[in-house]
Amino acid sequence: MSEQKSMTSSRKRMIRRITSAAILTAFSVVLMYLEIPLPLMPPFLKFDFSEVPVLVGSFALGPVYGVIIELLKNLIHLPVTATAGIGEFSNFVTGSIYVFTAGMIYKKLRTRKGAVIAMLIATAALAIVAVPFNYFVTLPLYGSVLHFPIEAILEMCAAVNTLITSKWSLILWGFVPFNLFKGLVVAFVTFWIYKPISRIVNKTYEETHSAS
Repeated sequence: MSEQKSMTSSRKRMIRRITSAAILTAFSVVLMYLEIPLPLMPPFLKFDFSEVPVLVGSFALGPVYGVIIELLKNLIHLPVTATAGIGEFSNFVTGSIYVFTAGMIYKKLRTRKGAVIAMLIATAALAIVAVPFNYFVTLPLYGSVLHFPIEAILEMCAAVNTLITSKWSLILWGFVPFNLFKGLVVAFVTFWIYKPISRIVNKTYEETHSAS
C-alpha cells in the first residue's frame, strides 16, 4: 500500500513538473517576440526577456528542465524564423550554457547568495563560450546558408558601432558586451521574481523539501 502511495505521489510530482515546464515555456515563447534593439549593438542582436522563465525553470525544476524549456522555446519559434533556424540554434546553444550552468550551481547552493554566484558564473560562461561559437559556427553559417557574407555583416555593424571593423572586433564589441548585458539583466530580473513565481509554478520543490 505504501509503495503504491509512493508511486502515486511520484507520478503527481512528475505531472506538476511537466506542467510547470509547459507554463514556463509558454511565457518564454511570448517574451521571445518582444525584442528590444540595443544602442551600439549589431542590428541582428536584439534583446528579449525570454531567458527569464527558462532560468526560473532551471532553478525550480533542475538544469535539465532548463535545457528542455530552452529547446522547446526555440523549436516553437522556428516557424516564424527569419534566419533559417540559425538564430534559434545559436539561441539554444548559448541559452542552454547559461541556464544549465546556473541551475547546476544553484542545485548545490540553494541560498540567495548561491543564486547570485550561480548567475554571475553563468553569465561569464555565456560570454566566454559564445566567443568561439559565434566566430566559428554562427557567422560562417550566416554566410553559407543565407549567403550573407561577413563583409556585409561588418558593414551593417560598423554603421552603428565604428569600433567594429573586423570579424574579431565584431565578437569583442558586439557579441561579448551583448551576452554580458543579457546575462546580467536576466539574472537581475530572475533574482527578484524567482521566489514568488516558484511558489506558484513549482509546488514540487516545496512538497519534497518541506522539512527545510
